[in-house]
Amino acid sequence: MNDLIKEIHEEAFIIDAHYDLLFDVVEQRALGRTKVIETDHLPNFKKGGFNLIISSIFVDDAFIPEMVLRKALNQVSALYAEIDESPDELMLCKSYEDILEAKHAGKVGIMLSFKGVEPLYDDLSLLRVFYELGVRFVGLTWSRRNYAADGCHFSMDIEDRGGGLTQFGEALVKEAERLGMLLDITHINDRGFEDVFRFAEGPIIASHSNSREVAKTPRNLTDEQLKKIAERDGVAGINILSRIASGKANEGDIDLIADHVEYMKQTVGVDHIGLGLDCCDMLRKYFPPSDDEAFDILKHQNLQDLTKKLLERGFEKEEILKIYGGNWLKVYGKVF
Repeated sequence: MNDLIKEIHEEAFIIDAHYDLLFDVVEQRALGRTKVIETDHLPNFKKGGFNLIISSIFVDDAFIPEMVLRKALNQVSALYAEIDESPDELMLCKSYEDILEAKHAGKVGIMLSFKGVEPLYDDLSLLRVFYELGVRFVGLTWSRRNYAADGCHFSMDIEDRGGGLTQFGEALVKEAERLGMLLDITHINDRGFEDVFRFAEGPIIASHSNSREVAKTPRNLTDEQLKKIAERDGVAGINILSRIASGKANEGDIDLIADHVEYMKQTVGVDHIGLGLDCCDMLRKYFPPSDDEAFDILKHQNLQDLTKKLLERGFEKEEILKIYGGNWLKVYGKVF
């Protein structure tokens, strides 16, 4: 089996569709460090075989609303600086052709995504600015309210009284598609999910959301939602954060991750599953310790553990190649 695992990782184009990379990079650069990605993250990407990382733009509650735009631009600027410092290792990708070029050049490609559109306030013209800077994914919300829509809760015990898309949100969905950006419904509430499908015309993804049947949390997707994503030729990315994978902060193992993959395959087929790992352990140093703290069930450098588990569950090599990146590439090729 070890030879087959090695063969899969050498042949696969491996994509992590969600990583809060720049949150860490900005904090470390503020301490005077450079080449943070090359030093702290790239070895793990290479060990796991990752070719492309979708890096989110996420701003803490403490900076909203007054400083959210500045903080978002700080993250974009930090990425540009990191790529300038490591030009032989990293490449900013803005198109499907860029993704393939990075792979051919032996570099890890990085793309930018919104994890909530708070940096736009309610100014639609700013979307074009971020597009020109390289943002290609529009995650409409994090799990909070913004000018576009309401985010979901993390617990089924909390009643969702949120609304759907606002008028600004409707206009944003249409403008994002016009520009050639990919809509991401991760973290949105159920009503907002339905509205996105009403107003959008192209593929829609859930970059880092699992099955709600396997783990009861509003952060995950119902069977009906998974099927709607599949009908739009979209993909849902497997999330390895314990809080999402199990519905509880301190529970979960590699078998549970495989359970999500297996269930989603049974529900919508293997062509609509990807990886959106949402690794967060590296952020713990920035927050006070907690007894109810989520953990990464899997890390970038240990992706082979999931490969082994999926093979043990009867997944074929070609199926794993699709899940690890082939399905994402198919969507990206249509939109970018």
